[in-house]
Amino acid sequence: MRELFLLASSSLIVTLVIVSLTSVTNLGYAQVMSSTNYQIQSDSVNFGGGFSSSTNYQLESTGGEIATGESSSSNYEVRAGFQQMQESYIALSGTSNVDLAPSIPGVSGGYSNGSTTVTVVTDASGGYELTIEAENSPAMQSGVNTIADYVPGGAAADYDFNIGAADAYFGFSPEGVDIVQAFLDDGGASCNEPAGTDTADTCWEGLSTTAQQIASDTGANHPAGATTTIKFRVGIGGSVVQPVGSYVATTTITAISL
Repeated sequence: MRELFLLASSSLIVTLVIVSLTSVTNLGYAQVMSSTNYQIQSDSVNFGGGFSSSTNYQLESTGGEIATGESSSSNYEVRAGFQQMQESYIALSGTSNVDLAPSIPGVSGGYSNGSTTVTVVTDASGGYELTIEAENSPAMQSGVNTIADYVPGGAAADYDFNIGAADAYFGFSPEGVDIVQAFLDDGGASCNEPAGTDTADTCWEGLSTTAQQIASDTGANHPAGATTTIKFRVGIGGSVVQPVGSYVATTTITAISL
């Protein structure tokens, strides 16, 4: 007789890392130059300066600029000069702990799903990148018991979340306007498509203790911001006897201005 096990609802605890500098509502850039490989956020016409350092100090300076510094009115703020123009703002908000549902009966297997949504707002002219990483490997744990991180069948993320009868996996898939190419699909079978689309519930990967980029943009999006939804899934095959428990994965989501 086969013994019956019950896998309790899994939960995902999401930890935020927020990188925040000075916030300004209205920004105007005196000069922005770019090519296919580089972007200069601000430049300076002067007679000297640059980067210098010693054993104990580092200095970034300019000489010869006129009327530099910060000034403001009720409607505007001006950062005049090379040194003042480098400030930027970034904020990450909206995430919450995720309870995967439904509970998975260990005797028959099945799927459990959940999601969280984050919004990145930045005024950095270079844009931002959003990453996710797991605290543990494998990410999903309950005491000494674990559920393996999802492993795609090829070099790219899997279009479908595939499990066999003897498999038990935990994976994720991001969705949103800024998701990176690795999670874009061709609308039918494959991921990592350069001109791909964002089909719901496709392009699955496993978490890693190394940060994985999931979204990015190359320009400022203040004040509206950009939203990314991160979907999580546990799949248990029908012949797997997974030990009973409440399984938890702790992840860190980080937004960095560029």
